[in-house]
Formats: sequence, structure tokens, C-alpha cells
Amino acid sequence: QVHLVESGGGLVEAGGSLRLSCTAVDRPIDNNVMGWFRQAPGKEREFVAHINWSGAVTNYADSVKGRFTISRDNAKNTGYLQMTSLKPEDTAVYYCAVSEGAVGLTSRFEYEYWGQGTQVTVSS
Repeated sequence: QVHLVESGGGLVEAGGSLRLSCTAVDRPIDNNVMGWFRQAPGKEREFVAHINWSGAVTNYADSVKGRFTISRDNAKNTGYLQMTSLKPEDTAVYYCAVSEGAVGLTSRFEYEYWGQGTQVTVSS
């Protein structure tokens, strides 16, 4: 069991930046893949980015590539999603997730543990 607590969401104007944090509070996640997903109203939850256990390998959805940066600090048991050049279409609830599986996971069904979600709203 992994309890993930998210923070950092909020309201930002287009072109602005936010950094989301995701902390595992019950056990280390240094051996796990961490991903970020988002879900807009009326849409299915979609893949945003993931990072392997060491932080050496990352992957991004085309829609956020070049604007978002995923990272992690295993000493803090925390993952981050740095979002820059935000667009109104980035508006969604963002969820962090942890997987017991291998790298290259882009489906929500490949992750076992989820944060509570944090709202990101980007105004035009």
C-alpha cells in the first residue's frame, strides 16, 4: 500500500508555471516508477509523464513535451511535475501514480497507487 499526497495545484494564467509535488507518506518509492496523469471534465484520464526509479529515464506525452519536466527526489520520497508555458487546455485534475511494474508505462491501468488529485486551472 502506498499513500500519495499531492500539492501544488492552483489557478494560473496562460504562460505561467506551477510545480506539483507528490509525496509517499507510508513507505519508500525509490524502487518504483512514478507517473503523472490528468483528467479534464468529460474526458478520460490521460498520461502526462513518467519517470523511472533513478530519474534517469523520463517520458512525456506529446502534448506536454518541452513544457513539462518530471523529476524525483528519492531522499524526500517525492516526485515533481514542473509545468511551464501553461495553456488553457492543460486545465485538469492532475494525479500522481506509482507502479510496481516496469518502465514505459503510459496506461492508467498499469499503476496501482494514486494520489488524491490536485486541480490545475489555466486561464486564458
